Amino acid sequence: MTITLVQGLLIALLAMITGLDCWLQAFFIFRPIIVCTLTGLILGDLRLGVIAGGLTELAFAGLTPAGGTQPPNTVLCGIMTVVIAATNNTSPATAIGLSLPFAMLMQYILLFYYSSFSLFMSKFDKYAAEGNAQKFKRLNFVPLIIVTLSFGIFAFLSAYAAQAPMHALVNSMPQWLTHGFELAGGILPAVGFAMLLKVMLKPRYFPYLLLGFVIASMISFSNVLPVALIGGVFAAIEYFRTREVSDLKEQIKDIDNGDDQDGI
Repeated sequence: MTITLVQGLLIALLAMITGLDCWLQAFFIFRPIIVCTLTGLILGDLRLGVIAGGLTELAFAGLTPAGGTQPPNTVLCGIMTVVIAATNNTSPATAIGLSLPFAMLMQYILLFYYSSFSLFMSKFDKYAAEGNAQKFKRLNFVPLIIVTLSFGIFAFLSAYAAQAPMHALVNSMPQWLTHGFELAGGILPAVGFAMLLKVMLKPRYFPYLLLGFVIASMISFSNVLPVALIGGVFAAIEYFRTREVSDLKEQIKDIDNGDDQDGI
């Protein structure tokens, strides 16, 4: 398929909204599961968007910014995964690998902003010393506008303006290279999930993980809702059990400390 100008503009608008949310970390609509689904809706292939969103979300499950370590940008990765898969008739797994250069380039742009926006600090100090609240407030919107427009422009150029070169590049790739991207894209979700488990998995939670594997092996993967519901039940049980233990510890602490009215 070919992306029309209207679809390119809608993708740019989507990138601006989700990119601003990515910068502010406010509503978490910048996650790939949402970005891919909305991109698929814009391109008229919601099913592709949902499938690509699930794969990309798993790939980014364990990729979290920590200090100077910055993973590829989730917004551009989500958008370009669906765009590449839709326009070049490739699988979402292959498209994930091909979308990473766009995501990394966008992240480099954001890293540049992290440093360059420090130039505004002298202005902020000046307005704060003068007590000029209006200028101080207005200056806060300047970085946000720059970031928002950057997301929109870069997404529009990547999805609409560069679709012909991208199509030519994908078609010129030999079969073994395309297959390599497909394998890499298929491995990324497993790597992301493994990184998440490395942080979250504790010995006391391992029985839940083992039970999930057993249940998953006994059902059809076309319907994973039972596994999700069972996981939700165990999460609720663990949550209420932890609350009860916490409340019990607080009661014991109050008893040990005594009360001003108990005469001790």
